Amino acid sequence: MGYDAAATPWNYRRRPAMSQNLDREAQTLSEAAPSLTDQQYQKKMQRRKEVQQQRLAERNQEKGLIIVHTGTGKGKTTAGLGMVLRSLGHGYQVAIIQFIKGAWEPAEKAAFRHWEGNQLVFKAMGEGFTWETQDRDRDIAKAEEAWQAALSYIRNPTYRLVLLDEINIALKLGYLSPETVLAGLAEKPEDSHVILTGRGVPQAVIDAADLVTEMTLVKHPFREQGVKAQAGIEF
Repeated sequence: MGYDAAATPWNYRRRPAMSQNLDREAQTLSEAAPSLTDQQYQKKMQRRKEVQQQRLAERNQEKGLIIVHTGTGKGKTTAGLGMVLRSLGHGYQVAIIQFIKGAWEPAEKAAFRHWEGNQLVFKAMGEGFTWETQDRDRDIAKAEEAWQAALSYIRNPTYRLVLLDEINIALKLGYLSPETVLAGLAEKPEDSHVILTGRGVPQAVIDAADLVTEMTLVKHPFREQGVKAQAGIEF
């Protein structure tokens, strides 16, 4: 499910009116205006720079984030792994827990092997897609086992980032309850980040998150062209 912008209590709505006005002005100034003269364009960009500097000056807080990548489109895990790569580049400790894809050896695990045992813990704990396992009780047990492993890293202040890959699928299918996951997320240290990926994230998790991105499927070669999953793209 996607988020309901009208129902979700985003922090944005609690920020001062001046900050919201600056955000709206920044958006307006970023829109294309091909009919402007060179002088008008320069004046517009000068104002855009001033607005951006004011916005950056206001944003002086730091906090650990709960991040959700959901939606029907491709790229949810990929986006999470991009944040993993950034964190590793900063020298942070990172943990990846895969809830679904553990039945096959993902290429990303091979790519991250350089950091394993040093900065990175990578646990592929699922047994594959639900239509392959065909055993709901075993799927629930594996999801609970993965969650318990994830909790040990979420609670550990040594780990700056924890990626819970495809945990939203486990929530969607009822293998884990939103209440259980939210209680665990509440135990994370203040400066650590947790990423939850997968389609079908419950609204309660969206409400608790700081950053939510919904990937929207526009076109996919598997569906429109009959192109199979390819190495380097899907796995």
